[in-house]
Amino acid sequence: MSPELEPAALPVAPLLLDVEGMKCGGCVRAVEQRLLAQPGVRQASVNLLTRTAWVGLDPELLDHAGTEASQPLIAALAAMGYAAQARSPEQADRPKTPEQEQRWRQLLVAVLLLLISAAGHLAEAGHLPLPLLSDIRLHALVATLALAFPGRVILVQGWRSAFAGAPGMDTLVGLGMGSAYLASLVALLWPAVGWQCFFNEPVMLLGFVLLGRFLEERARFRTGRALQELAQLQPDQALLLLGEGSDAPVEPVPVGTLRPGDRLRLLPGDRVPVDCLVLEGRSLLDVSSLTGEPLPLEAQNGQELAAGSLNLEGALVLEVLRPGRESAVARIMALVENAQARKAPIQGLTDRVAGRFSVAVMLLALATLLFWWLLGAQLWPQVLQSAPSLHRHGVHQGLGLGAETPFVLGLQLSIAVLVVACPCALGLATPTAITVGTGLAARRGVLFRGGDVIEAAASLRTVLFDKTGTLTIGRPSVSALCPVGPVTEERLLQIAASLESQTRHPLAHALLQRAQELELPLLAVEAARTWPGDGLSGVIEEAGLCRLGRPGWIEQEAVPIPELQQRWWAEQEQAGATVVALAAESTLLGLVAVQDQPRADAPEALAALRAMGFRLGLLSGDRPLPVQRLAQQLGLPLQEVAWELLPQHKLERIEQARRQGLVAMVGDGINDAPALAAADVGIAVGTGTQIAMDSADLVLLGDRLHGIPAALRLARSTMAKVRQNLIWAFGYNLLVLPIAAGALLPGFGIVLSPPLAALLMALSSITVVVNALLLGRHA
Repeated sequence: MSPELEPAALPVAPLLLDVEGMKCGGCVRAVEQRLLAQPGVRQASVNLLTRTAWVGLDPELLDHAGTEASQPLIAALAAMGYAAQARSPEQADRPKTPEQEQRWRQLLVAVLLLLISAAGHLAEAGHLPLPLLSDIRLHALVATLALAFPGRVILVQGWRSAFAGAPGMDTLVGLGMGSAYLASLVALLWPAVGWQCFFNEPVMLLGFVLLGRFLEERARFRTGRALQELAQLQPDQALLLLGEGSDAPVEPVPVGTLRPGDRLRLLPGDRVPVDCLVLEGRSLLDVSSLTGEPLPLEAQNGQELAAGSLNLEGALVLEVLRPGRESAVARIMALVENAQARKAPIQGLTDRVAGRFSVAVMLLALATLLFWWLLGAQLWPQVLQSAPSLHRHGVHQGLGLGAETPFVLGLQLSIAVLVVACPCALGLATPTAITVGTGLAARRGVLFRGGDVIEAAASLRTVLFDKTGTLTIGRPSVSALCPVGPVTEERLLQIAASLESQTRHPLAHALLQRAQELELPLLAVEAARTWPGDGLSGVIEEAGLCRLGRPGWIEQEAVPIPELQQRWWAEQEQAGATVVALAAESTLLGLVAVQDQPRADAPEALAALRAMGFRLGLLSGDRPLPVQRLAQQLGLPLQEVAWELLPQHKLERIEQARRQGLVAMVGDGINDAPALAAADVGIAVGTGTQIAMDSADLVLLGDRLHGIPAALRLARSTMAKVRQNLIWAFGYNLLVLPIAAGALLPGFGIVLSPPLAALLMALSSITVVVNALLLGRHA
């Protein structure tokens, strides 16, 4: 966990803020520190990419202040120049999107500034026969207008950040543009100082900065596309039934107005608007967008449907169970948003570095100015003569390299240092990869609860599994039948299911489901009676008094079990099945074996995990024979298997496995909550219920185990992108800052002009974002 999230043992009330104005890792650090300094704030985690702040409040503060609890936080950030607002439940149903019009306006302004600056440079060099464009007063007017209007936001935000003691990207760019403009203004108004006028520099610098931010914003928008796609799963309108019966008239209504108990009609091709219960009709629904399950779900009376499921065939009548903001889609989106706000521990280092980076860059720029002004030009006087001739190295003189005095040279190099430095790349290195990774996982039906979970999952060494409901289906099913004499399997099932229809015994579902699959009608049962611990009995016409239960109980009731059936009984129990006997009067009709079957994809998933280098284990509280039988079916050696374990014994096993590295525990998210919480990464396999989401670090929305190796593979790929981005962000700054400061000027005559530095700065941020976007192609 990152330092901002350490007090996890204390309960917190979550609050999500949208924060505008952050440009770099220094801004992130400053916002987090200001939030943590506010009374009642226990945790704070800020995401530069999504421009959100996840705040953990003292629950008592939220109880007393209610919806006003966010106001002191918003005011504190506003004092630093950051506009913030609390995310409401209605807004949570739809993620915020960038302002398209504003972004395209920014692009237009950037291109216009670059064209004006380029025309001025060409006119000065004599390549463009327009005397007006070479007039220095026109350049001064254009630079003044550029800084007063499109550049004003950068200058104001940069000043506010510096005044608040947290200088960031805007501070560096604002200093660069402002110093170039002021130096040119002094040279224009006071020619005696002997300085050059380079009004084109701040104009071109601003143009490159705005162009870079436009491209970066476009790339950022793509990283959040997964959340947009999730939002689109929930339609805006639903067909509300206005009367009783399926033929009642309907009225289109906004989804936000639906309340529990409302009745809806769902037509083929429509998506389920909110979580509903099927009242009438049968159909197939595509749930792949939610769970990753490719096979359609068969919907019938009494079945619950999650919002976002696509109706493929027949019309359905539904009853609303939960409003839109509490639907499955909304819960998934909230989980993804919170996951993107929770940092990976590796990001703590970059945030701390970025928080001090801007100050270090300003000191380096000041040192560069003083060195070349007072000392450098004297040590290497040829730099003033070589600077105008840099076109030999493929750099046009018009880019502002024609320094004629030591002060102008030092000023240009210091501006290049301010602009080329990129704390933005440092701040984006981790959250871009985490955001893309969590979004990609959500599209595949895998929900990580945060960047810290992704980092831990990428470092796992051992994966332990629970048995029931995890490696097995979790619902008993009829595995074998042994009719006696002339009795058919269908007759045996029909009588057994008819008796079980009178009880809620766990085996009843298995027998009733098989009878329904075979379309066997249930028989009338009279005088039904349950015998606790033994079975049940009832009178069925044409069969008489029938008993269904333990074979031992049937034998006690004077119904003999032949030797052939006894051997079958022993074989089935050896295989881990539960056997029940059915008798009519004093005659044995047959035996039924019921067993919890292993998941069909369990062997493939375990083989994939083993191929990835994980140590595997099976921890179960079940009897030895069923556990050993399952291990044999799945190819698990007995030394990796443990049975008859109480919850505390599972915790001991997890601690033992942790000696060899980080441990993941896979369970159903309900019965295995202690083990899931004790493991470094708790993985819940199920249908994405709220209980599972609350008890696990990683939730598989479907019930297919192949999602586990896919999720862990994605976690490794995501952390690989994080490391690549960090290497690039640190390496870029270590490489270009000395060049910008003039390290190569005396020996090679190479230097970065301020506009070229601005272009490199923009490209460094874009590179980090684009590299993260490539995750979807390789994961």
